Amino acid sequence: MPFTNIGPFIEAIFSNTAAALIILLLGLLAGRIFGKFTKKILNELQVNKVLRESGTKLPVEEFMGSFVTYIVYFITFILALQQIGLTTTLFYIILIILFLIIAVILILALKDFVPNVIASFFIHQKSMLKKGEMIKVDEIEGRIKNIALVETQIVTKAGDTIYIPNSLLLKGKLVKLRTNHK
Repeated sequence: MPFTNIGPFIEAIFSNTAAALIILLLGLLAGRIFGKFTKKILNELQVNKVLRESGTKLPVEEFMGSFVTYIVYFITFILALQQIGLTTTLFYIILIILFLIIAVILILALKDFVPNVIASFFIHQKSMLKKGEMIKVDEIEGRIKNIALVETQIVTKAGDTIYIPNSLLLKGKLVKLRTNHK
């Protein structure tokens, strides 16, 4: 009889499947907890409020909370697949390629955005510039109309509106001009 030792094999399948289901349930729970925790921390830091004050209405708290939740879900899914023996070297190669593609896309998409956001926080934190001030940045001279998250609007004497990236305000030659009060 060739099937006499099938009992341990079936037991191993059921135990691995049960373990995978437990991993999935715990991972789903952990994903929700970590996502809510991330959102709560960002809420405590008032990230959305700071962004709103700088002219941007991005729901960063919600986005990062969801991002953390889905990352935990993804890791849980991988662990569950590994528990039942469905992960292979090819699967890992595909995941690595996918992560590399996502990383390159994010780097290219955020290469100018991140320095401008950091410069915006620095400008607001140090109260370097205020709406209505006259400034000169390199060869551009005008009155500050608005300081947003990634750029500052300047209205020149000719009435033109120029958008200057916030990182350029910190890197370039910035001069605050005195206004003549008569």
